[in-house]
Amino acid sequence: MKRKTIKNTVEISGIGLHKGEEIKLALKSNGQESGEQGIIFKRVDVAGKNNIVKVDYRNLFDLERGTNIRNEDDVKVHTIEHFLSALSVTGITDILVEISGNELPILDGSSAGFVEKLLEAEIVELESEIEPVVIKEPVIFSDEKAGKYVMALPYDNFKISYTIDFNHSFLKSQYFEIEVNLENYMENIARCRTFAFDYEIEFLKKNNLALGGSLENAVVVGANGPLNPEGLRYPDEFVRHKILDIVGDLYVLGRPLQAHIIAIKAGHYVNSRLTEMIAKKYF
Repeated sequence: MKRKTIKNTVEISGIGLHKGEEIKLALKSNGQESGEQGIIFKRVDVAGKNNIVKVDYRNLFDLERGTNIRNEDDVKVHTIEHFLSALSVTGITDILVEISGNELPILDGSSAGFVEKLLEAEIVELESEIEPVVIKEPVIFSDEKAGKYVMALPYDNFKISYTIDFNHSFLKSQYFEIEVNLENYMENIARCRTFAFDYEIEFLKKNNLALGGSLENAVVVGANGPLNPEGLRYPDEFVRHKILDIVGDLYVLGRPLQAHIIAIKAGHYVNSRLTEMIAKKYF
């Protein structure tokens, strides 16, 4: 497969979910400024030290509430999963992201805005090629105490089967399965928003998290259903958003994946462990 980048520079701005600050992004061709191929973030608000942060499983940290990366100088970029999900489904392997803060804008809580901007920028092939990661035998990570499991099985394309299960009066178990390609993703996954339970909000804000969160960029689940006036975009929007997340989390590999992913009650940390296991086995 040919590596891909974008032809034209495009800009995105919006509020960061956790710090609540206005963030500006400039998405640019290639990411060759750092001398490396791949997905490169450049913190334009950081001076005096290395401000280049590369997407790499070895750069992951603090995966409780999102997917975050840092470099050897501890320069950080938070909440990259929705953007990576958009890169994965559009096939972009090389891009430079100039960012004015330490987290990506949350937009409406989904990845649809990122996909639209990337398509607007026009995706082009590069001369060099990239090998997909082809899973040849099962790779499994489990946290049995928490009942969380994620595995990659041999498969001809890229498919995800996901189950969520919450002990909650409204949101209980949901299951969704999808062959991941741009058409299916745009129809079924891209518009699905991040979510939180109403009882979590006070704790998050006390810990300086979700400061930019609102009903405009997340689904807040109360005892009897969503608190958002417009309701849900799909009856099973929650599990579909989890698929959006895992597509992004797996793209920390920086390479297309050929596998059937089965996830049960997984999250960013569990996903990252599978990513690490795949990288160590196939890289």
